[in-house]
Amino acid sequence: MGAENAIEKLEDIKEVTVDCSQGEQAQIYEGLLPYEVNTTEVESIPKTDTDVLLNIGNPDHAFNLSNLPIDGVGLARTEFIFNDSVKIHPLALAKYNELDDKKLKKKIDKLTPRHKNKTEYCVDKLSEGIAKVATAFYPKKTVVRLSDFKTNEYKKLLGGEKFEPDEQNPMMGWRGASRYYSDDYKPAFELECRAIKKVREEMGLDNVVVMVPFCRTPEEGRKVLDTMEEFGLKQGEEGLKVYAMCEIPSNVVLADEFAQMFDGISIGSNDLTQFALGQDRDSASVSEYDANAKPVREMIKEVIETTHDYHKEVSICGQAPSDSMEFTKFLVRSGIDSISLNPDVVLQSKKEIGDIERTV
Repeated sequence: MGAENAIEKLEDIKEVTVDCSQGEQAQIYEGLLPYEVNTTEVESIPKTDTDVLLNIGNPDHAFNLSNLPIDGVGLARTEFIFNDSVKIHPLALAKYNELDDKKLKKKIDKLTPRHKNKTEYCVDKLSEGIAKVATAFYPKKTVVRLSDFKTNEYKKLLGGEKFEPDEQNPMMGWRGASRYYSDDYKPAFELECRAIKKVREEMGLDNVVVMVPFCRTPEEGRKVLDTMEEFGLKQGEEGLKVYAMCEIPSNVVLADEFAQMFDGISIGSNDLTQFALGQDRDSASVSEYDANAKPVREMIKEVIETTHDYHKEVSICGQAPSDSMEFTKFLVRSGIDSISLNPDVVLQSKKEIGDIERTV
């Protein structure tokens, strides 16, 4: 569980209480502390005009979470599937026959004993993970974000060191959309496209919506759409919708062009905040950035208004609304169409969103 040295530190302590209710950082207390269990009747949760969606990391949790009174999935992260199921850098699979590293190939073979065709292994694992989420929530919309690992994260996958460059600031480097049409990564992106095509067309899960992360310019967006089409995923064909994330100031300045090109916009408040305020969220020195800051709010408000001018949907899938009800109030009052939240705050947030809507 990542509790480093816990056994040594707790050697003389027989009973502890672990509190995981306050987000990602667990608190550990000595002794068995009293606690309360609050039960919420799902029937008591109001229907809201603002769609309430779910952020999902682990596909294995999807079927349990599908019992929540929500309107679909606003963010299904493919990175988790790569980390937990694929475990191998996609280029190491796409270029397996070209590898001259016998030790690496042996390790890959050990993880893929039933797959002589290593690309099929990647397509199978990705499609299985995506299908779990899409099936659990069918026919509700399931927004699947294309991979958005940074170079330092890709290197942690088996074989990653062979294919990833060294970058001084991976947060602003070769990530998201810029990879998909690049000659250096395109063979790997093809596997993602094939997996989504398999889920939508062979498995019949046409509730899957594709989302493009970290798209710096409309020109880059067009290259991604063209590359997707090259690999069998054509926007509009078989009802396929493609959303773009709004994560950097250029997405705000050129919101009209992005809104015309894509079927919807999803705001990534984590990255938008760090780039609007110039605060690297991977840096411990300046990590306390605030999505409630006026520049961030003004940008979000502008994106909502501009995107609505083109009658396209605007959602948000960043961390901010899960952390701050004040921020959620701002979003509802700004007319956002849907808010995607972490599972632990969905019920309470939906109640409060209903209260906000009654006062708008």
